[in-house]
Amino acid sequence: MKQSRLMSLVEAVANVIVGYGVAVVTQILIFPIFGLHTTLAQNLKMGAVFTIVSIARSFALRRVFEAIRVRG
Repeated sequence: MKQSRLMSLVEAVANVIVGYGVAVVTQILIFPIFGLHTTLAQNLKMGAVFTIVSIARSFALRRVFEAIRVRG
């Protein structure tokens, strides 16, 4: 069964929303170990930037693999 572009986007967004929370918590726990001291607001903003990049990446890869599947 073929996955629509909309459902590809929905899946990518759901995946990244969960990842966003994990990333922010990880940043809060790991950054101080490396001497990086950021505020919660900074962590949330960095997480947002990475989230946007991740959504675009996930969507693009999903579409590439869907195109490969359809051609094959």
